[in-house]
Amino acid sequence: MTFLPRPRPRPVAPGRRTFLADVGMGCTGLALGQLLAGDGVARANPAHATFEPTGQPHRPAKAKSVIWIFLVGGMSHMESFDPKPELNTHAGKTYEETPFKGVLDSPHLKKNLRELIEGLHKVHPKLYPLQVGYKKYGQSGLEISDWWQHTAQFADDLAIVRSMWTTDNNHGAQLQFHTGRHVLEGQFPTIGSWIHYGLGALNENLPQFVVLGTPIADCCGGIGAHGANYLGPAHAGVQLAVDPANPLPFATPGTEVYREEQADSLALLGRLNRLSAVEYPEDEALAARIRSYELAFRMQTAVPELVNFSSETAAVQQAYGLDVPVTKSFGEQCLAARRMVEQGVRFVQIFHGSNGGAGAWDAHGGLKSGHTALCAQVDKPIAGLLGDLKQRGLLDETLVVIGTEFGRTPGAQGSDGRDHHPYGFSVVLAGGGLKGGIAHGETDEIGFHSVTDRHYVTDIHATVLHQLGLDPRRMEIPGRKRLDLDYGHPIEAIIA
Repeated sequence: MTFLPRPRPRPVAPGRRTFLADVGMGCTGLALGQLLAGDGVARANPAHATFEPTGQPHRPAKAKSVIWIFLVGGMSHMESFDPKPELNTHAGKTYEETPFKGVLDSPHLKKNLRELIEGLHKVHPKLYPLQVGYKKYGQSGLEISDWWQHTAQFADDLAIVRSMWTTDNNHGAQLQFHTGRHVLEGQFPTIGSWIHYGLGALNENLPQFVVLGTPIADCCGGIGAHGANYLGPAHAGVQLAVDPANPLPFATPGTEVYREEQADSLALLGRLNRLSAVEYPEDEALAARIRSYELAFRMQTAVPELVNFSSETAAVQQAYGLDVPVTKSFGEQCLAARRMVEQGVRFVQIFHGSNGGAGAWDAHGGLKSGHTALCAQVDKPIAGLLGDLKQRGLLDETLVVIGTEFGRTPGAQGSDGRDHHPYGFSVVLAGGGLKGGIAHGETDEIGFHSVTDRHYVTDIHATVLHQLGLDPRRMEIPGRKRLDLDYGHPIEAIIA
């Protein structure tokens, strides 16, 4: 089912009081008021105005920054970080023909499921064998698939949470992974926006919430997966391109305009905006616009340098796979992410596999060929990122998260695929004050249900916020009630 993006609000004609206020400010105020109304920007209701935190953590922080890698479409947990040899032992058998027929009687099968289209994703009855081998890695002996052999070299730095679950069995789970809420409930602030809201800037010349790669499609949440919703547009992710010649296509004036001319234009625009801000001090959209113009101007100098890799050694570039076509694109994004956190960017969100639809990792058929190709694109760059952060002493203060919206079914879909599976899947974390070489939680013997130390997706959010020194229960907006599910619980077992 296709989810349409939230419609843009209709321009609202200014009321009498607003009109008189604008007239009182002269023609400039009147023109600016009309422009803002034409942009669909409503003046904020003071009752719902945001109250900015201090920018200081609530407790001593163990991490400064986050690199959040999201694999779009639903990577198979069994063929990555939670191998299940029983699938090979009972391949081709129905659940009833195995010792595991009880999985279909589990209360988890329906208890937490909230279907968008009822009955669309059925239980596939015949077990499908593993499509790749696996082995133990590191002193910890973590079992990881051969498709992730480069990342597996850092097994003793990884904290693998194998007991994740979510409630959406369709790709709205992509939005849910980032906001904690089912797509039927709408859009909410994302984990990146909460971090931006809670901690603010480490580097005033750079955005603090950066988005690399192609974001998820409109079908599955669109820009909501890096949006800020009611926190306000100032806390949303900023999309950048890993292209030194044009990293900010939305913020550059073009080759015909001198930088001095643009500075003068922005200075005038800033003065006009501030005139309006005096009259409407609670208008958070206007305040965000002022800050965004100023930041965009500063970014034109700072950002191109971040994505210019000429100063990196050949060895570093090769470690990320920049010398090989299959890994070059994602490797550049990972290297840019390292350079960004090194310069003080708080949250870097990297999307991989977005294809205008459900995502390339959606393996309803051709799982072996598809995952072989996709893992080849990301495995070496992620290993390069972990090794580079570690060598530079940055892994201790940078939390790396590798996630996907759900896992894949133990049963075969068709002859060579697996369907969506929200009942159990894996998320991998590293650095940022977490333990390494640990597998926390379990799915059952065939990877169907999370059965030990179960964790909903917001437990990952809570763990990240905890390591950054933030208490989500101290970050509430007046008039915006949050649920206990929104906060999650830090996964204490993986915290060093």
